[in-house]
Amino acid sequence: MRASLVNQLRVLVPVKRTIDYAVKIRVASDGKGVDQNVQHSMNPFDEIAVEEAVRLRERNKEAVKKITAVTIGPAKAQDTLRTALAMGADDAIHVTHEGAIEPLAVSKILRAIVEKSKEDDEIGLVILGKQAIDDDASQTGQMLAGLLNWPQATFASKVELSGKGEKGDKVQVTREIDGGLAVVESQVPLIVTTDLRLNEPRYASLPNIMKAKKKPLKKFSIADLGLEKEVAARTETLKVADPPKRQGGSKVENVDELISKLKEKGAI
Repeated sequence: MRASLVNQLRVLVPVKRTIDYAVKIRVASDGKGVDQNVQHSMNPFDEIAVEEAVRLRERNKEAVKKITAVTIGPAKAQDTLRTALAMGADDAIHVTHEGAIEPLAVSKILRAIVEKSKEDDEIGLVILGKQAIDDDASQTGQMLAGLLNWPQATFASKVELSGKGEKGDKVQVTREIDGGLAVVESQVPLIVTTDLRLNEPRYASLPNIMKAKKKPLKKFSIADLGLEKEVAARTETLKVADPPKRQGGSKVENVDELISKLKEKGAI
């Protein structure tokens, strides 16, 4: 870790454009995916990550220097970045890419962004949602930690900057586990993934939405990062189908009748 990270953290927050959680998902006509011609918004877990980065700075104004939002996607993904900027991020990075992209490729792109930051203003903390609501993979944060060889604190329900005399050089994370809570502490640089109960994201006010239009937004292509081969899909979707419709149930008078019905259906 460079000495400049202490008291001068630059936080990177990856955000993803996903189908809005309130939209009813429909299978696409080709049967290979879902209909994308619907309302999109920022992945809810990533909203929590942006909110937490902003709150960290509000609680530790001298420790957090800059918050950078980054997304990978088509031109429309800039709307997601503008939302992050309106929530409080300082600048944004858009890596242009059309079509689906797998978690490993996302992790490699984020690693390239982190390594590129060493040329100018090094990133010392990455906060991202624990999963995206479209693929539910929950892999990107862990893969990024492995690629960067950084420590990780996943499924965070509380995040605090700590450190005696050098505020900001350590991060303490509370994690929800089966039967209780686990508290871990690590030096930065660090990867943190956010859980639902970490915070409640703020609504972007109209003045902040207008200000967001003037905040810096850099664009990179996959080629600019030298990762053309890395984004090639390793899996192929053969078929997407609606789940079978739920059938109505029936009542039985006694246990013997229940057993008989189950046998008829081949359940036992």
